[in-house]
Amino acid sequence: MNTTEFRTQLLEQEAHLLRYARSLTTNTEDANDLLQETFLRALLFQSSYQAGTNLRAWVFTIMRHTFINHYRRNARKNTAFDSTDNQVLLNNRPSDYQTDELANYDEMSEAVEQLSDDFRIPFKMHTQGYKYREIADKLDLCIGTVKSRIFFSRQKLQQQLPGYAD
Repeated sequence: MNTTEFRTQLLEQEAHLLRYARSLTTNTEDANDLLQETFLRALLFQSSYQAGTNLRAWVFTIMRHTFINHYRRNARKNTAFDSTDNQVLLNNRPSDYQTDELANYDEMSEAVEQLSDDFRIPFKMHTQGYKYREIADKLDLCIGTVKSRIFFSRQKLQQQLPGYAD
């Protein structure tokens, strides 16, 4: 396959790739950036594409790997470790907050504390980074029960804090 045919077939995949990029990033600008980088990588590695194979699958794989690499890079960049004995993972430090953000945080924390234990404990564990399975195991509940309690906790908090429901 020559370069012109390759580029033509690659451009035919643009609409499909853009939809996939939007599903990965949930942001139009990031999706466009991901699409552009995918096209660039496809053109750079055109020599590794084997003619007669599924071009769409090949390009989708490039896009998926590019997205995963960016996600991992950003996760490492935005993570800091505490120097305490138990080395608690920190994503935000209180000094990073402005005064009005602290007031909003206090209001939300108060609303969370008003939830009954059955809802508050799984919700707080989930916001602290525990997976549904881990919460279910620690609280000796079914995973479906954990999911529904977290869902209902969110609904209750949205009703109590209507200004934050965006």
